[in-house]
Amino acid sequence: MKIQLWSIGKDHEPYVKLGADDFTRRIARYYPVEWKLIAPVKNAATLSVSELKKREGGAIFDLLGKDDWLAALDERGTELTSEGLARLLQARANDGAKQLVFLIGGTYGLDEDVLKRADFRWSLSLLTFPHQLVRLLLAEQLYRACSILRNEKYHHR
Repeated sequence: MKIQLWSIGKDHEPYVKLGADDFTRRIARYYPVEWKLIAPVKNAATLSVSELKKREGGAIFDLLGKDDWLAALDERGTELTSEGLARLLQARANDGAKQLVFLIGGTYGLDEDVLKRADFRWSLSLLTFPHQLVRLLLAEQLYRACSILRNEKYHHR
């Protein structure tokens, strides 16, 4: 099973890059993993929010395989504990999923068509975070879930 971490936006800010790279390397001890940064839509400021989300959605659908298992990060999604995320990863591995895609949307969230395609909608928190910080949180929580599955000492219950 391969894990893909997708985010709409520009390169990681330096403060995020160090942490995201570190946790991505740690995840790689368990699963092949990589980041895919989806370029922001050109002339976004001239578009309505709905048009912007639709164009971002088109870029996502261009990359998404029909058999990819998609977890869309969405403020209205299901909240999970770290143990719950570990169970979700294990269930996907047990199901024989080949590729898991964890998707962070753009400034205004994800297009409704992308949310409908998602196999799971996940809310990291009721709080609002900058997208750059969400990247770091996503990588850390996936690493934590992997360490829980292996009963390693990173996570304390």
